[in-house]
Amino acid sequence: MKFNFDNPYPTTRLPVFARNAVSTSHPLGSQAGLRMLWKGGNAVDAAIAAAAAMTVVEPVSNGLGSDSFAILWDGKELHGLNASGPAPAAWSVDYFRRKYGSDAKAPPKRGIDSISVPGAVASWVALSERFGKLPFADLLEPAIEIAERGYLMPVVVQQKWAAATQELGSQPGFAQSFLPWGRAPEVGELFQFKGAARGLRAIAETKGAAFYGGEIAQAVEKFSTANGGSLTAKDFASYKPEWVTPIAKNYRGFTMHEIPPNGQGIAALMALGIVEQFDLAGMKVDGADSQHVQIEAMKLAFADVYHHVGDSMSVTSQQLLDPTYLASRAKLIDMKRAQDFKAGNPVKGGTIYLTAADESGMMISFIQSNYMGFGSGCVEPTFGISLQNRGHGFSLVNPANLVAPGKRPFHTIIPAFLSKDGQPVMSFGVMGGNMQPQGHMQTLVRMIDYKQSPQAACDAPRWRFNAGMEINVEHQMDAGTVEELKRRGHKVDVINDSYQDFGSGQFIWRAGDPSREGYVVASDSRRDGLAAGF
Repeated sequence: MKFNFDNPYPTTRLPVFARNAVSTSHPLGSQAGLRMLWKGGNAVDAAIAAAAAMTVVEPVSNGLGSDSFAILWDGKELHGLNASGPAPAAWSVDYFRRKYGSDAKAPPKRGIDSISVPGAVASWVALSERFGKLPFADLLEPAIEIAERGYLMPVVVQQKWAAATQELGSQPGFAQSFLPWGRAPEVGELFQFKGAARGLRAIAETKGAAFYGGEIAQAVEKFSTANGGSLTAKDFASYKPEWVTPIAKNYRGFTMHEIPPNGQGIAALMALGIVEQFDLAGMKVDGADSQHVQIEAMKLAFADVYHHVGDSMSVTSQQLLDPTYLASRAKLIDMKRAQDFKAGNPVKGGTIYLTAADESGMMISFIQSNYMGFGSGCVEPTFGISLQNRGHGFSLVNPANLVAPGKRPFHTIIPAFLSKDGQPVMSFGVMGGNMQPQGHMQTLVRMIDYKQSPQAACDAPRWRFNAGMEINVEHQMDAGTVEELKRRGHKVDVINDSYQDFGSGQFIWRAGDPSREGYVVASDSRRDGLAAGF
């Protein structure tokens, strides 16, 4: 596919062209991945090294207590990995109602009872064992070095860090780990994470065994018990990530792939199936008609996803993606006015994203998250295990997502992959809560319908649907488009802090045979990210 490489947007970066590539939201993460490629490793080795480094350099988004997902092209076929952790054995609706009141609708947002079993470290081990080339311990060397010697605090990470301290400063282990001078580090200050260095070293030396049932799991159980939680080493020891077949949706000759539920990736596929009913290419790329169709399609998809999707669904992914059903949903869109949609009936009768690719053709789309920034705010201090709050994603009322021992919560983090005629085209993702499927759809529409280059699609002004009729738009969006969206009934809030509200992403588009032509790599300008390659 030929792109228009003229970039009309003010926040421009030049795309990188390379046969081996790594793209992350932090330069040290990309460098860690490149080190593995220089050592003779492959894209999976690079992704694991980058992911480990990101737990240190961007703890505002992920940590050693994260969950993760991946979609991988191994050179022949596509594989999916669901490394979201389940509820501890002690969790139930009654458990939370006894502790938090009979009217509680979900587990708490922060604290020790928001933590489900972390899966990210298990994903590193699983990916390395099945597809990696280098010894597992080698992959964690850059992260260990960075945690030991420290790194200088970048602008965006510092802003998110400082913003979280008032809410999380009293959580167990948070101040000890993340407020080294009784405050958040300032821009340019050296931050060292000695606890995480110990944790990473133990994980490297035991190939993850220390984390799942060993000394780290025991330390987390002790930490949890001391603070009124229920996580046990046995919960950790019984955990295994799941290899899955990605779900898919055809879109204008391409095929978009996502991890199946318990995550929200299906929302992006549903939205694409709805917008496919419209001639977007015949609409102005940044005009109100195109944006309105996409916004309404995303609202329709979310209405279904929030009602039907979880780890115990009464409908199937195939039913939600049925072309006839999506066409019927598309008919609900009124081009003249915004609407607040409800779920249909399809039945018949705080996150980092990274991607890497190598000259053999291997490509990996990988996402890792603590959720809501620092996650639970709880940090086991001995090994620097910053624990996610994915338990908050459970419901105490919705049967599709009802909390129960061993169940996985509804997840927001979703890697994406694009193919055409059974061959890989693009490994990509966007960070930021419910912005992720919205970003997947918006960037894909720009590349496929409007032939914008990956970097231009990355830089273009975005909108974000929140709830009801409310949307946020980036301040760079055309003023006339914003006014027309308001006239149609959208409640528009223009936002300047793009990195907070509109996510950021990394994109690797396969330009042809990587041994001869390689990849086009884009890195989002909303973060401190870096696309790098050789």
